Amino acid sequence: MTRVIRSSAATLATGYVLLGFAALVLFAAPLRYAWQATVEDFRIELLQEDSERFAEVFRLRGPAGLSAFLTERVGMQIAGERILLLADASLRPLAGNLPAWPRGIPDRPGSYTLPVNIDGQRSMVSIVRTALPGGYNLLVGRDVERYAPLERRFWSGLAAAVAVLSVAGLLGGILIRRALLARIHGIQQTVAAIMRGDLSHRLRVRSSGDELDILAQTINRLLEQIEQLVHGVANVSNSIAHDLRTPLAELRSRLEELSLTRPSTEETFQEVDAAVSDVDSVIRIFNALLRLAEIDAGMRRSGFVEVDVADLAGKAIEFYLPAAELENLSFVFRDPGPVLVRGDRVLLGQAINNLVDNALKYVGEGGRITVEVMRRPDGTVTLAVADNGPGIPDAERSKATQRFYRGDASRGTPGVGLGLSLVEAIAKLHGGVLELTDNHPGLRAQLTLQGSLAAEEAESVQERRESLYVASDSTS
Repeated sequence: MTRVIRSSAATLATGYVLLGFAALVLFAAPLRYAWQATVEDFRIELLQEDSERFAEVFRLRGPAGLSAFLTERVGMQIAGERILLLADASLRPLAGNLPAWPRGIPDRPGSYTLPVNIDGQRSMVSIVRTALPGGYNLLVGRDVERYAPLERRFWSGLAAAVAVLSVAGLLGGILIRRALLARIHGIQQTVAAIMRGDLSHRLRVRSSGDELDILAQTINRLLEQIEQLVHGVANVSNSIAHDLRTPLAELRSRLEELSLTRPSTEETFQEVDAAVSDVDSVIRIFNALLRLAEIDAGMRRSGFVEVDVADLAGKAIEFYLPAAELENLSFVFRDPGPVLVRGDRVLLGQAINNLVDNALKYVGEGGRITVEVMRRPDGTVTLAVADNGPGIPDAERSKATQRFYRGDASRGTPGVGLGLSLVEAIAKLHGGVLELTDNHPGLRAQLTLQGSLAAEEAESVQERRESLYVASDSTS
């Protein structure tokens, strides 16, 4: 019983019932006031009409005629139906059903509601006092209690409405509690399955599209993200173990060989240099992982400033141009002038460098790399790095940004499979996306970022320009 009282459904039902009571009171209060004012006005209006009729009789027949008329009317009416009294200038009764002039009636003519003694009982009456010629006074009134049955019916109807509302609220609370408990039971089952390690379970979503369905859909998306993260952590852990095992095994083998063979000094230093290279490889892996963790946590977002993406792309090409000349590669850079975004200059520069470096690895000798920066009409900024190399097969393209993933074509190239993962993480940090598409032939890697409003001002003061950097045998 305590659980039912403390349940959310019971609280919700109680709240609805109380809200219904409040609405009923707000509805009944002005209705009661309007009804009471209408009845009071109608009662006074009837009394005034009677007073005018009696005054006309007084004008036509005089005091004696009105006295006879009132005596006749008192004899004909139901007991207590109306209060009638004609008095002279000294307020001495001449005719009517009151033995004496009531106390407390104001001296001036008008309409009043006040207590009056009738047949030894004090009752609340509505009364009209009329001044007649010759100093005579006329009282016409009705007992307010004669309208009490109507008032009792009003309160009885209001009490019935309260009872119906209470029963409806109780039944509604029971039905709401059952419905909520059914949905909560499904949530408990899903959570219990996930706690047992089965991350594939999802909350049931009905076709009603209500708030609970929206919540279930949101939780399901959260569970999908958690499942991906858990699997990603497991895959990354396996990949780290695999990728670190090779350089560490080579390092141990070199040191063990040095310990056993005791070679000459020159050979020893050569092996030491190779061991340092192995250690550097391990450090690069850890640095990349730490950088990814820092980006995922959003720790670099607080240092965002205005950054010219075109300038970063130009510097990246300038840095890689000597390496491209050695491989007989050509660079095409379409530079639109300043294109500003708000972000971390170091991370954006690293993302561009990774894309250019990735293209250099796979394009092949004599290939062509195109770098293009463009502002779209919707305000976003795109940076695309395209090559005419072998590209990435469609089946592997969705996995290319996974950490430590290396396709068949990349087995013989240096690296540990964190380059594109780092670029994608940087894109997400800046509210953008990384897209890998077919360049026919080759690969097109496009980084889309949110543009800066300041970029429009920069473009308005500088003409668009296009530069072409070509690294080939002719430029050597």
